[in-house]
Amino acid sequence: MAWCEGVEETRLLVALSDPSATGDDMGRLLSLHHPKSGDTTCYLLINGGLQELNWFKQSYGSWFLGDYICEDGGLYLATPVDPVFILLPMFDEARMKNGDDPGKFRQLDEIIYVHNYPGYHHLSSIAEKSMEVVCDCKEIGSTKFFRLNDSKVVAWMYYKVQQLKQTLPKLDKNYAARTQKDILGDAVMILGEYLKDEPWLKLLCNNLGFRLNMDDDEAAADITETLLPTTHSSFNSNPIQEQTGGIEKRVTRSKKAKPKEMNSHSIKDMFSRASRR
Repeated sequence: MAWCEGVEETRLLVALSDPSATGDDMGRLLSLHHPKSGDTTCYLLINGGLQELNWFKQSYGSWFLGDYICEDGGLYLATPVDPVFILLPMFDEARMKNGDDPGKFRQLDEIIYVHNYPGYHHLSSIAEKSMEVVCDCKEIGSTKFFRLNDSKVVAWMYYKVQQLKQTLPKLDKNYAARTQKDILGDAVMILGEYLKDEPWLKLLCNNLGFRLNMDDDEAAADITETLLPTTHSSFNSNPIQEQTGGIEKRVTRSKKAKPKEMNSHSIKDMFSRASRR
C-alpha cells in the first residue's frame, strides 16, 4: 500500500473515530512491518489506538464522493489491532537474547527506531503502556528500560486464545456444533496470522499441547482449562487486553487470504435500467 505515506491518492476508508477530532487527532496512516511476514503494511493510528487496514473490492466499481468520482472502487476498512502484535518482533530483536541469557534492557526510543520506517516513532505514545504486559521494566531516574519476557509473552498469547475461544461461537451460529478442540484450533490459526512461527507460535502450541502443523489431521491433543491457571485473572484487569486485535472478525479467512472480487453488473447496464424506469 504505497499510498500510505508520500503519495496523495483518493481512497475510501471506513474507520472508527472521534467525530470531534481535528488535525492529527483525525488519524495518521503509518507504514510498518507486518509482524509475521515483515512486509510493509499500512496501519492507522487514531484515538490513541492502532488499527489495521483491510481491503475489499468488486470487479467493477467507483465511488461518488460529493462532486468527485473516485476511480478506485475498493473499500478500506480499519479495525483495531493490539499494538503488542506489531511491536513484539522489535522488542524481541532489541533484547539481543543469546541462548539462556535473557538479554538486555533497552530504552523505548532505541527499540522502536527502525531505519526508513519513521512511522514507528509515532507509536511511542502507545508502545510503553502496551508492552508493559509482556516486558520486564526498570526505572533509572525518569528513564524506563524494557526487556521482553518470554513467560509474559506466553501468558499474553494464552489470554488471546481464551478470548477468541469465547468470541468465535458468538460470531457464527455454526460454531455451536463445533468441538472445543476445533474452536481452539481456529483460535490458534487466527493468532498465527500475527505471530512468527519461531519462536512464538511454536511456543504457544507447545504450552497448549497443540501441534504446529495445522494441516495435520491429528493436529491437536486434548486441552484442559487448567493450563496456566493464573493467566486469565492476571490479564482481566488490564484494559489493553480487552482488545482482541481485530482478528475475530476474520474467522472465515484462509491462511493466504486475498481480496475477494465479487461479480457486478456493468455501469452501462445500470444506467440503462435507470433510464427505462
